[in-house]
Amino acid sequence: MNNQKLEKIAREVRKGILIGTHAAKSGHPGGSLSATEIITYLYFEEMHVDPAHKRMPERDRFVLSKGHAAPALYAALALRGFFPWDDLATLRHLGSHLQGHPNMLDTPGIDMSTGSLGQGISTAVGMALAAKCWHDDYRVYALLGDGELEEGQVWEATMLAANHQLDNLCMIVDNNNLQIDGTLEEVNSAQPIADKFRAFKCHVIEVADGNDFDQLRAAFAEARATKGQPTCIVCKTIKGKGVSFMEDQVDWHGKAPNDEQFAQAMAELEQEA
Repeated sequence: MNNQKLEKIAREVRKGILIGTHAAKSGHPGGSLSATEIITYLYFEEMHVDPAHKRMPERDRFVLSKGHAAPALYAALALRGFFPWDDLATLRHLGSHLQGHPNMLDTPGIDMSTGSLGQGISTAVGMALAAKCWHDDYRVYALLGDGELEEGQVWEATMLAANHQLDNLCMIVDNNNLQIDGTLEEVNSAQPIADKFRAFKCHVIEVADGNDFDQLRAAFAEARATKGQPTCIVCKTIKGKGVSFMEDQVDWHGKAPNDEQFAQAMAELEQEA
């Protein structure tokens, strides 16, 4: 798929993020918007998945370890055909299958329930290890937040993955440098991120612009070609990417747009088309 088509899909994913969080009057738009290109590329270019056979054993697995970015994942799944687009407006509503964090029991296309930061990557490692044990060919992708790297469990899981040479595991870090209470430096910086993953015996790819499809394409191709060790792709991104007043603003980590802000954001995305 060419970049123009991917960029069009990414705009729709962003609209879905806004629709969901506005309707819910809660949620996490900032980190969902920063991860939009990553999730779009995974579901529309990189991963082997089929909405008509949602649980096929040979599918690639995706674990949203930064589970609060669920609005981006839901929008991508809806566009990919896993469930109706109109469901996005039920985000966080009672009776909806779209909870505030992914729930594998209720939502089609979700491979792992997540929300407690640091735990998603451990389940992804387990999936990749199981594939190796059973000689299955599927790949496992896990998206982590840079603030999430402050959890010690992330490093325990990474150590296990490297020691078992899980080259079917690709970790992606959404490095937007903002978390709920401020910048990484203000809270508890995990920098230098790339060097840490190298120290844990991972193949590391640094992407200067994680919102650029050419750079993502090259990174995922390199990850797929890497043998004998897991890969970690560290992507520099912009929190709130695509909505002018949300970009690089920590306040938009966990609050929803009001009616006026929603209208402005949707208008901006329409103008980009």
